[in-house]
Amino acid sequence: MKRYLFLAILVLSSCAAFISCNDEETYADQKERENKQIKKWLITHDIKDIKMSQFLKDTVTDLSRNEYVLFADNGVYMQIVSRGDGRMIEQGETWNLNARFVEVYVGSGDTICMNLYQQDPDKFYVQRTGGNYTASFKSGIMANKYGTSVPSAWIMAFPYIKPGMGAAAAKVRLIVPHNQGTQAAASSVYPTFYELTISAKLQ
Repeated sequence: MKRYLFLAILVLSSCAAFISCNDEETYADQKERENKQIKKWLITHDIKDIKMSQFLKDTVTDLSRNEYVLFADNGVYMQIVSRGDGRMIEQGETWNLNARFVEVYVGSGDTICMNLYQQDPDKFYVQRTGGNYTASFKSGIMANKYGTSVPSAWIMAFPYIKPGMGAAAAKVRLIVPHNQGTQAAASSVYPTFYELTISAKLQ
C-alpha cells in the first residue's frame, strides 16, 4: 500500500512539474520577448542607432535622423535632445536636480506614469566620484511609485549633459531594458521609454 501511495505521489509531482514548466514563462523567454518589443519600437519610431565610437566624436545625436546611441554593454539607447546650457557635474560634486518625465511601456506604447502636469517636479540628487555617478530620489512620483533608487539608465546620461536652470535644462530620451530601469521593470522584465527634462536647482 505504501508503495502504491509513493508511486501516486511521484506521478502527481511529475505532472505538476511538467505543467509548471509549460505554463510559466522562463527568464530567457521574458528577455526574448523584451528584445522583440525593443526592436519593434525602433522600427515603429524609425530610430537610427549609432555606435558609441561614432557618438563620442561629438557627443551629438542627430535629431533630423532620429539618432540614438546604443550602449552595447547594457542595451540602453539614448538620444540627447538638448545637452543643456549649464555645466557638467564635476568630480566630488553633489547636485540637487529636478526632473519632468514620461515613462512608457515599450511593449504597448501605454504611459505608465508621468509628472508633466504635476505642480512639483520629481526631485533627486546626483553625486560624482571620479567617473562614477550615483543618484537617489528625494521626492516625487518616481519615489512614491518605485522607491528612492534612480534607474541606472537615467544616471548614464550625466557624463554627456549640462543641466542648467529653467530654459537651460537638459533633455534626453531613453529606451531602457528591464535591468537598467526601475525595480518593477527589473522584477517583471519589461522595457520602458523615458523622455526626461532635467534641470538644476538653486543650491
